[in-house]
Amino acid sequence: MPQRHEIRVEGSDRVYHRVRILVVLLLPLGMALMAVSAVNVTLPTIAEQLHAGTADLQWVLSGYALAFGVCLVPAGRAGDVLGRGPVFLAGLVVFLLGSLACGVATTPMLLNLARVAQGLGAGLFNPQIPGMIQEHFDGPGRAKAFAAFGMVISVAVAVGPLLAGGIIAWLGPGTGWRGAFLIYLPIGLVAMALAVAWLPLERSARLRPGSRIDLDPVGSVLLVAAVLAVMVPFVLRSWPAWLLLAAAPVLARAWLGWERRYAARGRDPMVDPALFATGSFAYGTVMSGFLLLGQTTTFVVLALYLQTHLNATALQTGLVGLPNALAAAVGSAWAGRHVIARGRSVIVLGLVLLVAGTVASIAVAHLIEAGVSFWWLAVPLLLNGFGMGAANPPNQMLTLLDVPTHRAGSAAGAKYTVERIGTAIGTATITGVYFAVAAGVGVLAGFDAGFAAIALATLAALLVAVLDLRRRPDSGLRDRGAQR
Repeated sequence: MPQRHEIRVEGSDRVYHRVRILVVLLLPLGMALMAVSAVNVTLPTIAEQLHAGTADLQWVLSGYALAFGVCLVPAGRAGDVLGRGPVFLAGLVVFLLGSLACGVATTPMLLNLARVAQGLGAGLFNPQIPGMIQEHFDGPGRAKAFAAFGMVISVAVAVGPLLAGGIIAWLGPGTGWRGAFLIYLPIGLVAMALAVAWLPLERSARLRPGSRIDLDPVGSVLLVAAVLAVMVPFVLRSWPAWLLLAAAPVLARAWLGWERRYAARGRDPMVDPALFATGSFAYGTVMSGFLLLGQTTTFVVLALYLQTHLNATALQTGLVGLPNALAAAVGSAWAGRHVIARGRSVIVLGLVLLVAGTVASIAVAHLIEAGVSFWWLAVPLLLNGFGMGAANPPNQMLTLLDVPTHRAGSAAGAKYTVERIGTAIGTATITGVYFAVAAGVGVLAGFDAGFAAIALATLAALLVAVLDLRRRPDSGLRDRGAQR
């Protein structure tokens, strides 16, 4: 009989170890997030070495984000139907090929195409990660797995700029920016080898001989079009692109109507509309969208303030944020130990700390103007880090708690898509607020306005979390978490 840390997968005689599965899943997760944060440090060097213009640099950021965002739900659906292990491995291969292409690119156009490939690969394997955690972990073990999930997110986002900056400093500007992309190759090859050795790669048990593969292609196309109509305007920030926003609600309604009709005909829709009637999924997804709308912009505004106003280096900026990552790791571990017993109250506490840390950062910025060191910003960022660690991983777990296992991948993809949309909107609007106020009033006022906007978005997330807690107190969460 398998031990508690061992599992058997239907259709296979092998015994798999949960800890090994988690290690395989979290390595690519860290790479995908480092690919988002590390590239910010490389942009000035890329501009110099490839003679890239502002639009080219914008697409270095946006191409990855768009490709990542549009394929999350279809990829989650593919994992649910075809098997999460094979789709995870395919995404990892695409990501590594894209990283290689980034590292050898000779023109801005080739680099941007390679970044799109990177984003597609990350979008393929990311929804499989929470889906496989949902499938292979239960009870306190699931809570701990999602705590590790949140810890990797926080550490990878903070380590990415430090790693890229260190590689550029070591190799020099000519080859250093290439090394910042090629570093993913050895990490990814190790992850691939471990995936083949440790990860369940069997096809889905839902694929019986002679059964029809139902990937709902019409639903996929409609949803991708709706997501693009929302994300592209905030990525390009041009007036023609803003016209696409008018099409977004029309496309979203067409997609939802199609999915409902598809389900009514007895088919298997890409995203079951009934998921949004599940309170935990709906509330958790909306809360996460507001949270990332605000908090993912924190270090963008911080870097602009420190580097353009206080003349801090990129390395110093990264070091100011390092305690935030360490605190997030501690917060994730704490939340993993308490979420089963305390449920959504853990999320509410984390969001309260995030609001407090964001507001305190404004106060510290004024003290800096009065003469204290900018290193004091690390103190309120500690609150932010612990708060994010306490709020985000438990929300990931509780959002998927009532989702059937066979829909975990598409549900995770839908949640991630909302998060990517929130990130795109927040990055465009909050940085826009910063630049507008900084140009008209001053950099400190711009910092105040940017962090105030972040606090407001986080307050909206807190309101949703409180409503969710009041809707269904978590007195029965311990028993339900142990059973699932």
